[in-house]
This record gives sequence, C-alpha cells and structure tokens, in this order.
Amino acid sequence: MKKMKLIIILFSVVLAGNSCSNDPKVAIENIETSTQRLYCNAKIFTVDEANPWAEAILIDGNKILFVGSDTEAEKIADNNAIKVDLQGKLILPGFHDVHMHPMEVGSTTTAFVLDEEDTNAENYIPVIRKASKDNPNVEWLIGFGHSINTLFNAKRNPLDIIDEAVSDRPVIIMEQTSHSMWINSKGLALAGITVDSPNPQGGIIMKEGKNLLGILIDNAGDVAFQQAVTSLNDAEGEYDGMVSYVLPELVKHGITSVCDARTYWKRAQHKIWKDLAADNKLTARFNLGLWAYPTEDDATQIASLKRLFSNNENSLLKINQIKLYSDGITHNTTAALHQNYKEDIFGLPTNNGLNYFTQERISKYIRELETVGFDFHIHAIGNRGVTEALNAIEESGTTEGRHRLTHVEIVEATDMNRFAQLNVTADVQVAGDFTQPAYWHDNDYLLGTELADNQIPIKSLKEAGARITLSSDWNVSSLNPFVGIQNAVTRSPQNISLEEAIKAYTINGAYVMRQEDKVGSLKKGKLADFIVVDQNIFNVSVNQINSTKVVLTVFDGEEIYRRR
Repeated sequence: MKKMKLIIILFSVVLAGNSCSNDPKVAIENIETSTQRLYCNAKIFTVDEANPWAEAILIDGNKILFVGSDTEAEKIADNNAIKVDLQGKLILPGFHDVHMHPMEVGSTTTAFVLDEEDTNAENYIPVIRKASKDNPNVEWLIGFGHSINTLFNAKRNPLDIIDEAVSDRPVIIMEQTSHSMWINSKGLALAGITVDSPNPQGGIIMKEGKNLLGILIDNAGDVAFQQAVTSLNDAEGEYDGMVSYVLPELVKHGITSVCDARTYWKRAQHKIWKDLAADNKLTARFNLGLWAYPTEDDATQIASLKRLFSNNENSLLKINQIKLYSDGITHNTTAALHQNYKEDIFGLPTNNGLNYFTQERISKYIRELETVGFDFHIHAIGNRGVTEALNAIEESGTTEGRHRLTHVEIVEATDMNRFAQLNVTADVQVAGDFTQPAYWHDNDYLLGTELADNQIPIKSLKEAGARITLSSDWNVSSLNPFVGIQNAVTRSPQNISLEEAIKAYTINGAYVMRQEDKVGSLKKGKLADFIVVDQNIFNVSVNQINSTKVVLTVFDGEEIYRRR
C-alpha cells in the first residue's frame, strides 16, 4: 500500500511541473518521510463563508491543516511537505450526490435494453426474442428501457405482444423511469397475478375488462421485479459491478459522498455494502437509505429496520436513512395531486394519483424510527404528495431530524415556507433534459397549463429559505455534477446562482448526511475531500459549465483519481 501511495504522489509532483516556490526535486527526495502535501497556486472555492476564496490548501494525512494564501501556507508547511503547483486550476470540495442508485446501476441483472424512442411496441418482439436466445440459462429474463406511452398506444394488447416474443419463461421489462413493468403471462403466473388480483398498496395491475394487459404500474411492478431479481441470486454481480464500474465512475466525476436512495434490505443488499466496506473497496462516504416496502406489515418492518441501523462515525458506510415513496410520477398519473388529472388512464374511483405510503403511515414510521437515529428520504413529486409528506414530518418529526423530500416537482405556494420551518431539505434533480423549462408543458394534457408550469421550483424554494441539494438519481439522469450545476443556473425562471448550486452539491449534501462538521467545505480541521477541475466555472460561459472535467480527486487525503 505504501508503495502505491509513493507512485501516486510522485506522479502528481511530476505532472505539476514547478512547485510553488521550492525545487520539485527536493520535494521528491522527501516523499518517503513526508506526511504533508501542499496544493498551491490554485483558485479554491472553499464553500466556507468565513473564507470563501483561497490559493493554497495544506493537508497532513487525511486532515486539512490550512486553507489560505500561498505565502501563509508556505510558512506553516514543514520542510518536507510535498508541494503541488496547480497552475491556477480551480479546487472545489468533493461533491455529494445524495440521491442515486449505485448498486442498481452496477448490477448485471439486465439482459437487454429496449429503445425508449421507439413508438411501436411490435418492434420490440425480435429484440426480446434475441435476448431470450442469448440468455438461455436465466430463470427470469429481465430488460429495461421502453416508454410507457409506447405500450399505452399499442394497437393490440401489450400482453399479447410480449407473449408473442417469449412465452415459455418469465420476462419482465422495466420502463425507463422504473415506475412500471411490462411482464408476460408466464411472469404474471409466477408472481401470482390474475385478473381478479386486487391492486397492491401503491400500485396498479392494468386490466381491460377481464383481460390483463401485462402492465404493472408503480409498486405492483416493483413487487414482481423484486421477485425476478431475487431469483437470479446476483450478489456477486452487484459486488463486482460496484468495484469494476460504479466506484471508478464516482471518483472520475469527483463524487466523494453518496446516499444510496433505495437499499433493498430484504434482498440483503446491505450485506453486499458491508462486504465492500470490510474489503476496503469503498472510495466514497456512503449512507444507505433502507427501502420501506409498501406492502409489508408495519410493526414487523419497523422492527427489522431498527435492527439494521448502523452509524459508526469511523466507517465509510452508515445505515442511517429510510427511503420511502409518498407517491408515483406525473407522466403515468400516479403522482399525488390535490386535483384530478385531465385524463383518466386507469378508471379507478379516484383520479388524483396514488400513495405508496399515506400521510398516516409516513407519520408512524417517522415517530418510530427518527428516535433510533434514522433520517427520512421521501419521494414526493405531486403537490399532494409534497403536502402529505410535510404534514407527516410536522406531526411526528422533531428538531433532531434531517429529513428531505426528493424530486418536489409540483409544490403548492402554501408549502414553500414549510421546508424551512420544518428544517426539511428539498432534494432535486435537474440534470435530465425533461426537468428543464422547455419540457414543462409536455404534460399539459395531464396536468393543465397552470399546474405544469414552474416544475421543480428551486428558485422559489430558495427564496422561501429552503435548503437545496442537487443530486442525479443516477441512472435516470446524468451522474456528472457539472451537468446538474449548469442546468440549475440556466433554468430560468426557476434557477439559482452558481454559488448556491455548488453549495447544493457540497455543504448542503454534507448536512443531510450528518457530516457537515467533517466534509462539504474546505477549512482547517476538516477531512481532505476535494477535487481539481480543468476550467474555472466562475469565469466561463454558463453554457460551458457542463464540459468541465475533473483532473484530480482527493478522498480522505489520498489521490484516488487523476485524469490521464
């Protein structure tokens, strides 16, 4: 390990060229005895309000000793400090992405991907057939990628189409937003779903008269999908996917802290995470959000969640958050609204969305689990979903909670101030094009023009005093934080400043992970998590921010990524 560290540091000094004031050869000679590194001649945006800009950062091991001017840093650094001249490059704190699905991204369970742009479901038949032929030994054939509207607009029963493709074994295909599944008759039978089956909590089994349509909406689809994934027993694949793909992608993008937004503990995903930590594979700080299953018995589930709580301050892995859904999404009319949708897709007694968890159940879970130490990460997209989640937090939360609502696409004016009043963070994702103002009115036919306007109102929330975090929901949207930052500052009339966007990806994320005293800004005494980038995003055109590349990622004092 010591030899590897030596190679990395030597590489950094050589690439840096001349050190800030001393001969780099002297620094190289002293590498083996040095514990200090001085990154100097830089532009450092510290996210520390008392000292927002600096030129140099001095670290000793994994701790920051000093952030300030080159001259003062030189005075404090010992004679053996390794000096790295950054030649004016920008340093930022390591990014926090507090809503993504890393283990799902890295999983090898998906055997094929459909083209979401294809509007004719019949075109998927040869693709599914080929995938079945290419994967003869899997019990369930799992796919991903179509648009739900392609199935809604099919000229014949979607179940007949997927059965024509494969009928001799179960097939399930996740729609590109993950909020519905397309499943064949064999899969429906194995999942125990018949035309007489009732809709599960938070889900809809689509039917037309006495015929199943092979479309499972929201939690109805998730229940079947979890059965399919469990049959594959892919723990090794999930572990390997994290090591070989996900973790390298995180460091490449300067992401040093992450919240897993849905840990399927009934599938023992938390144990895979623990294995990664025990094997010293983790290259970021991780908080797991244990999934609250909508169809589980509350008393049994709450007791299980309590047993899984883990919050070791010295570990890179903490199990201290709960992820649950208040509602669904707008484009399939399952996001919970205060009013009815303009179209009725499902013919149910109500047409204003659905609840995975009702306000009363959310309140119960907060009351039982906040005292253990859990913070809640609540999916809430529609205005009713947001209101009910805030109500539950107001009813059962305390000043100790650091709860957040994620997505918050449609927010009532009367709820804006409640985020700050209840200390609830608004966690938003704006990296996807579909969140930009140009696309707001694509759902006018479902929401109406007025309700479709000002979606994800980050400027209004900020002006109301809310704490904002920006996250990716990877792989729904781009992992690259600079895409999210650019979109956040350009999405007028609901935009925020560049400084606020950076705070949303750093110190605000650190707050919801309960580590703002350790990381999230660059100041003396904090841990050395920071990145160096190839351009100063404060000086370039706002439309060039998304082209920014990370050239160096330092995590816990170690250089873990350098762009070649």
